[in-house]
Amino acid sequence: MASEAQATAEHALRAAISRGEMPPGFRLVEAELVALTGVSRSAVRSAIDALAAEGLVERIPNKGARVRVVSTDEAIAITECRLPLEGLLARKAAERITDAEIDRMRAHLEAMAGAVDAGDVLTYSALIQQLYGMVGAAARHPIAADLVSRLQAQLVRHQFRLSLRPGRPRVSLRGLSELVNAVTARDPDRAEAAATTHLRGVIAALSDPMPEPGVPA
Repeated sequence: MASEAQATAEHALRAAISRGEMPPGFRLVEAELVALTGVSRSAVRSAIDALAAEGLVERIPNKGARVRVVSTDEAIAITECRLPLEGLLARKAAERITDAEIDRMRAHLEAMAGAVDAGDVLTYSALIQQLYGMVGAAARHPIAADLVSRLQAQLVRHQFRLSLRPGRPRVSLRGLSELVNAVTARDPDRAEAAATTHLRGVIAALSDPMPEPGVPA
């Protein structure tokens, strides 16, 4: 089980990577990360190992660790792999969700809408990841949820970049609202369709070479 210090370091690194502060290829120097996160070197090393297991960073023999480069083509392929898994989780979530989970998921959707209205892209991007986790938890299908989590971890930077495109957050919010509404209505067919439709939209957006001003390439 990860220590609190390791979790702190993981969160800080994941956020920095998603914001582009640590772009693909960025070297992760343990001493610098200790100063950045305020945790021990062993906690930083464990955090790097955890992110490497997720595919977010990589260790290069004799060169240390760096942020892994995930190309757009690879991001599309990863999202394609997520399609059936996310559909399965949405279906199971609609079948198994509790009343308490429905309340939390609806409140979470309101927070997502608030972030979009405020133009808070970073918060919205983080809330999307949390929503996927909530659907996975409601599904009570740990194998599929773990596979999705590992795939999703590799896409945080691409997801953040998509959120910066003009109009994209509202398109995303509509798709995810349909997912939440279907799951909380306990409609498995509709939930599965909503999940796959949303991800097909993500694939289409990733395939669009539209320039993203102000975002590091």
